[in-house]
Amino acid sequence: MKDSNQRLHDEESFHDEWASSVDVTKIDVRQMCEACTAPEMRYIRRALGDLKGKRVLDVGCGLGEAGVYFATLGAQVTLTDLSAGMLRAAERLATHHDVCVLTHHGAIETLMPPVDELFDVIYVGNTFHHVDIPKTLDRLLPLLRPDGVLVSWDPVLYNPLIQIYRHLANPVRTVDEHPLRVSDVRLITDRFGQADKTFFWLLTQSIFIGMFVLQWRHPGKERYWKKVIEEADRWGPIYRPLEFVDRITLRCLPFLGWLCWNIVLICRSPRLQK
Repeated sequence: MKDSNQRLHDEESFHDEWASSVDVTKIDVRQMCEACTAPEMRYIRRALGDLKGKRVLDVGCGLGEAGVYFATLGAQVTLTDLSAGMLRAAERLATHHDVCVLTHHGAIETLMPPVDELFDVIYVGNTFHHVDIPKTLDRLLPLLRPDGVLVSWDPVLYNPLIQIYRHLANPVRTVDEHPLRVSDVRLITDRFGQADKTFFWLLTQSIFIGMFVLQWRHPGKERYWKKVIEEADRWGPIYRPLEFVDRITLRCLPFLGWLCWNIVLICRSPRLQK
């Protein structure tokens, strides 16, 4: 097993290389956050309501699509990431969309952005499955206002088809990722007085099977979860009816949520550790 320093070094190197391969001027943040095939972000956007003037911390911001999107809605956004390359890309993305953001470079388990106020929203997008969850929560919760909200989305562990996909996608992901187990979700939700969880991508996963089987697109060469949003116009006619069936199915059989791809958590009333 890698020690912590080696893990962080490998994660940073991987994401620096990823950032260097992207032309951020081609990223449409509204598309990435409002497309029909971006259900997690559409759900989070509705849950957060009006963001104008709100202080938002984007943890593990990556290329900055979500944080820059929040800034276009009037939020005061701070981006933090382990990868300096990703932060530079996010800064360029913000400039491209004519908004200002603050940035802080560092691993969230050990470093925090210097702030003199608490945040109204902490957004942890596709990040908890990369980090030590208890250490991360210990760092984040003191930065959240008592009436603030932490929102997150991450992959869950249990669907065997997704595990096959993740194996095939090894070249475009880091080896230290750990999709969330039930116990991981409890680690997060137990730190809040109120926590709601919602699952996404059950039957809608068949789109990714189509990408592989019908279009011969290898998941080790393309990030399906990015491409399905970029190609929302193509996939929308298939996605929308499947999403409707997913909603009905999960309402009637909620235990099937653990076979979905992703889980969204909306957490309020933080409980600080003594």
